[in-house]
Amino acid sequence: MKIIWLIPAVAYFLGSIPFGYLIVKIRRGSDVRASGSGNTGATNVTRVAGRAAGVATLLLDAGKGYLAVWLAVRWSHGNIRWVMAAALAAVVGHMFSCWLGFRGGKGIATGLGVFLPISWQAVLAALVVWIVVVAFWRYVSLGSVVSAAALPILMYLFYAPGHAPPRSVSLGTVLIVVLIIYKHRENIGRLIAGTESRLGRRD
Repeated sequence: MKIIWLIPAVAYFLGSIPFGYLIVKIRRGSDVRASGSGNTGATNVTRVAGRAAGVATLLLDAGKGYLAVWLAVRWSHGNIRWVMAAALAAVVGHMFSCWLGFRGGKGIATGLGVFLPISWQAVLAALVVWIVVVAFWRYVSLGSVVSAAALPILMYLFYAPGHAPPRSVSLGTVLIVVLIIYKHRENIGRLIAGTESRLGRRD
């Protein structure tokens, strides 16, 4: 079997490594899924185990996404279809980890990691959107949803300035964004109801 066919599987298993779960388990001896929002991402880890644990989770979750795409670039000799397949698989692995009964995080950090080697300019622009939204409205979830929703447009603008990106880039980006927004559906419900927690406040 050619190694190229292993790209999605390797990306999924890299993405499925539950760093947030492992960090909280080692540091606190508890299951992060039993507290807060119940997911394994950096925001919930911060609530449960503190800022240092949250930052470590953020970096490791982004790193595993980056590594999945980095490997895909090298194994496929830069074939963008395989690269986007790896990006999607890594995010799916994070959200639906086989090690945690197909539960996981919401995909923001891993999504950041997978898109960095594809178009760091689009990621930087999305980060600016996130910062602006959170600075004005103080909702981390709102910033995450808005910056994710903006990503397909940002990829169109920055992937190959002056040219439309390949269909695989546009389709892969949209699929990842749809998954991220789907995983934020409870946050969206709370935002609409006015019960979502603001940054820096324990509501």
